[in-house]
Amino acid sequence: MGKLQEFNITFDKNKDVYSPGESISGTVSIKVGQLLQCKAIKVNCNGFCGITSKENDTAWTLEEQYFNSTISVADKGTLKQGEHTFPFKFLIPESAPTSFEGNYGRIIYRVRAFINTPRFAKDYNTEKAFYLLCLLNLNKVPDIWEPSSSAVTQQFTYLLVKTGTVVLKAQTDLKGYTQGQIIQVLAQIHNQSGKSTGNMAASLMQRVTYETKRPTHDVRTIAEVEGGVVKAGKESEWKEQIIVPPLPQSSLIGCDLIKMDYYVKVCLKSPDVMLMLPIHIGNVSLDKKLHSSKKAPAACSAEDTQESANPASTSTTNTLTLPPHPVPKPGPRPTPRSRASSHNPHSAPPADSPQGAEGGAPMNDGLPNKRQSQLVSPNAFSYAPGLFFSQNQQHNGPSPAPPGSTGATAPYPPESSASLMPTPLILPPDYGASAYPQEPPPSYDDSFNT
Repeated sequence: MGKLQEFNITFDKNKDVYSPGESISGTVSIKVGQLLQCKAIKVNCNGFCGITSKENDTAWTLEEQYFNSTISVADKGTLKQGEHTFPFKFLIPESAPTSFEGNYGRIIYRVRAFINTPRFAKDYNTEKAFYLLCLLNLNKVPDIWEPSSSAVTQQFTYLLVKTGTVVLKAQTDLKGYTQGQIIQVLAQIHNQSGKSTGNMAASLMQRVTYETKRPTHDVRTIAEVEGGVVKAGKESEWKEQIIVPPLPQSSLIGCDLIKMDYYVKVCLKSPDVMLMLPIHIGNVSLDKKLHSSKKAPAACSAEDTQESANPASTSTTNTLTLPPHPVPKPGPRPTPRSRASSHNPHSAPPADSPQGAEGGAPMNDGLPNKRQSQLVSPNAFSYAPGLFFSQNQQHNGPSPAPPGSTGATAPYPPESSASLMPTPLILPPDYGASAYPQEPPPSYDDSFNT
């Protein structure tokens, strides 16, 4: 590098992942082999989003900037031979969205340092990326405890002249999940035709929308499980489970150019029958204590309203004593059904024996048992803070990694041990090749003090 031997940026405590509203601080280290004249040494901190209509292209067609701050750490002067350090500190806005990297766009945050030299001399610059994580607390999402459900009725033609109808209903147990949790999928299929259907399948899907002039939708299959068929004229129930691998969160609040959502796709291979069940992927798991505490005040308020509306009945209740009701005897327990064996055990076996197309005793004899392990595509992920996919890395979630899973981890800042899983920090990839939109590096004038 000639006169300049070292020029780098270091964050305090070697931290790489920050939260909105937090301050980022560090030092700029410079080592020169001989005297180096400079007009100024400045440090810039910026965050922006850029999107394009071409895959893996950094010539952004649309951009939006979240913040761009510059401070001067040294004025006009001469750097003597040896090492020099200059501290810096910036405040990250609370409105900044989570970092993201996809095929058609990125949300990038970085700190850059500049040494501006006199005219006809070479200028120097360096940069270092950092990552922002705005936690998505599933407990704050409305109706998150409710199942995501849908139904579809599809008519189809077979044997050229015959027609039939298939009714498909499906639901998930909840609307929100975090890494390592299990999505319970329940489907009911009524085959009102004279032809057997194709295999059942349930897939966890990721859809990223880039708001270009003509919006680009990047849809990927994250994981898939497969069941059996439903014979002609039969009705069946199918239960399955999908393990949630490490994924970016659903919401990119504060970004208007990139939208991301997840859903479970339930379908038949044939005829072409499909429905989608929207879900949320978050960072903070659902807390049953918070859910029960919300229900309790509602129940109390309902009782208070009823008592205030019927004061007479309240007084009567206080004076009358009703005899206790005899406790009914429990009925005889049914004989448990024997579970059918399976050639390929599922990576997350159901807690109870499901009925119908998959794994358990069928509702009718027209549905063979078939099971296929959860398949996870190693390339079906967009980047989020700390997500790192390695074929040799082990899964850190509470459940064993499914076959084909890349087993990535995500460094979420620990809020509480009960709600977040502690995971190791993963060094982020290099953004050195990324183009900075909107404006070139700051220009400097000769008005610095000597």
